[in-house]
Amino acid sequence: MNRSKLLIASLTLLTFVGCDKSSTGFSLLADSQSFSQSSAVKLNNQIDILWVVDNSGSMDPYQQNLVNNFNSFISNFVSKGYDFHMAVTTSDAYLAAASQRNTPAYAKFRDGTNATSHTGVFTILPTTPNLTNTFVVNATQGSGGSGDERAFSSFKEALNSSLNTGFLRPNSFLAVIILSDEDDFSGNGRAEMAGVDHSYSAGTLDTVSSYVSYLDTLTGSTPSKRRYNVSAISVVDNACLQAHQAGGSIMGTRYIQIANQTNGVLGSICDSSYANSLNFIQQKIAELSSEFYLSRVPDPATISVKVNGVSVPQDATNGWTYDSVANGVIFHGTSVPAQGADIQIAFQPTQVKT
Repeated sequence: MNRSKLLIASLTLLTFVGCDKSSTGFSLLADSQSFSQSSAVKLNNQIDILWVVDNSGSMDPYQQNLVNNFNSFISNFVSKGYDFHMAVTTSDAYLAAASQRNTPAYAKFRDGTNATSHTGVFTILPTTPNLTNTFVVNATQGSGGSGDERAFSSFKEALNSSLNTGFLRPNSFLAVIILSDEDDFSGNGRAEMAGVDHSYSAGTLDTVSSYVSYLDTLTGSTPSKRRYNVSAISVVDNACLQAHQAGGSIMGTRYIQIANQTNGVLGSICDSSYANSLNFIQQKIAELSSEFYLSRVPDPATISVKVNGVSVPQDATNGWTYDSVANGVIFHGTSVPAQGADIQIAFQPTQVKT
């Protein structure tokens, strides 16, 4: 089954109009697709969000900045009634792998860091009591983790682990969000044993594209229709690097690459507040997760969109745009529909349905 969130409620039949006997002309009547995000008809409006929190020695203030501004991220999902799963893993979850410490418990989602700070909630749902406070405890992972940060192989171990079964759903949009002041150094070698880490040449470094391919396969995606994205709050510019280089920070080169390849969002870990970055990240997730793929190729000039019977303008800020590569309509800003909204997209097709 296609991993989109569409339900074809009505489809106008093609009508062929004969011309004179010397021609084979025809005309195409307008096509219309009606969609609904109503959970009553089991339409897909599911978002699974995995946070990868760097828990190495320098991360306490950055984790605090994240949890202080969490409402900038979650408020829109709550107010629009999104069906979400949300969990936290760390940048040393890769130690669960057989090629590392072979300790499966590292891959289990985190619900806190010590005996006095545990929520008992490993996957946060819209119905989770004290949702914000639960995330604050879960995401405050402290600074006692491995200094060999491997966010990519960590999210892979967490997503593959049987300890986290049920988090990723078959028709969901997966959002991976990384918080780190170092780059990713995922690979097969055990840097901690060799006494070497933070080296792009030490051991066997996995390619960024290998993790894009992994996520494509995991989510049943294609390059034109990806059902996931990867975002990062990290060191993303030279000014931030120079300000924090003395503390061991490294440019998040590989985070920048994976975000660019998966339509993710990049935020600076040097910002005094992560509110804007978190808001941009949630906006992008909402937009990508609400893309409606069309079954016919439209004449873009003829597309009209209504939400709950009200026309929505074609606008990249607070309206909709047409994605010709994926043949879909994407909603933006305040026009992203809420759970239960009725969406109708009408258009003039450009080719005969075969």
